[in-house]
Amino acid sequence: MLYFAYGSNLNHFQMKRRCKDSIFLKKINLKDFKLTFRSKYRAADIEPKKNSIVPGGLFEISKNDEKKLDLYEDYPTLYKKYYFLYYGKKVMTYTMVKKSPFKFPTEKYLNVVKRGYKDCGLDTKHLQKGLLGSWYKNMLVFFKFIYIF
Repeated sequence: MLYFAYGSNLNHFQMKRRCKDSIFLKKINLKDFKLTFRSKYRAADIEPKKNSIVPGGLFEISKNDEKKLDLYEDYPTLYKKYYFLYYGKKVMTYTMVKKSPFKFPTEKYLNVVKRGYKDCGLDTKHLQKGLLGSWYKNMLVFFKFIYIF
């Protein structure tokens, strides 16, 4: 089956450790979505956003790999499965069930994701946008709140 990674699973070493049968195929973009970080784990998530993209890695995974990812992603409690078509082929990815507010990722987690961006040949500008865009939005809300009082 085809799997779209956009967070820490972009990291080839980590992905191979979790999913022994996985094969990185190519980098692709998920259209009309944006990258963010949330939950108590401060992990990557995607959410719909028109005219935006999330770059990621397309992997071929086995059924056994999918079961391991389900455990790692705490499916169906933390993440649920989302399917989309890529050139007529069904692709699976995960998206968080609860859309909590933005939380900046830990340095360790972010370094794993950055390494994954390099491994897959992705442009880090979308990662920066996911980090700074949400942070900036939260700061605007904070400053509006302060201004009211």
